[in-house]
Amino acid sequence: HEQLIKMMEERMMDVEQKLRLVKRLLQDKVHQLKEQLSKNTKADAMVKDLYVENAQLLKALEMTEQRQRTAERKNYLLEEKIANLNRIVKNLASPSFN
Repeated sequence: HEQLIKMMEERMMDVEQKLRLVKRLLQDKVHQLKEQLSKNTKADAMVKDLYVENAQLLKALEMTEQRQRTAERKNYLLEEKIANLNRIVKNLASPSFN
């Protein structure tokens, strides 16, 4: 009977030791997961900031492209006016040489 009790005590001690080990492993895993959650939260915030910044940059690019198109149109109109003025000057100058 005493031998059976001793065996049971040894098994209980073994089980307790294993439980302490499992508890320690679980605590380590919880700590690791908390760190990962913190990193993921920071990364998520960075992604959101980059998304907002990208949207702002796209809007700025669109405005710049629109300004460029406007400037190109104005430049084209000015070149046409210069060409027309050159024709007028050439026509005015031609009769005076005759």
